Amino acid sequence: MTKIKESSTHAANKKALTEECLEVYASNIIGGQWSLAICCYLIKGKHRFGELKKCLPNITERMLTLQLRKLEESKIVKRTVYAEVPPRVEYELTKIGYELLPIIKELEKWGKKHKNLG
Repeated sequence: MTKIKESSTHAANKKALTEECLEVYASNIIGGQWSLAICCYLIKGKHRFGELKKCLPNITERMLTLQLRKLEESKIVKRTVYAEVPPRVEYELTKIGYELLPIIKELEKWGKKHKNLG
């Protein structure tokens, strides 16, 4: 992943678009194949890291960790650590994360319709 310098024109344009267009703001949070896919699995309930990794076999552990952190920072995902030996960590959608359900369902309908056009 390429890190964009904050002083670059690209970064400035991205920031301006995000501030001016709420759709772009939202798509920056759940956009990308991994964030949306993670949300799709978590809509069904809590998952541990290993369970999510099994659901997404092509994602690296590092990428899964980064995406979960990003979703947690955006208040979409909640991470719960249980005081057990060995430690148990579960991920689940927050209240605002669950509000993605109708959006995900609409994307699914649109994807099915669009895919059948080809």
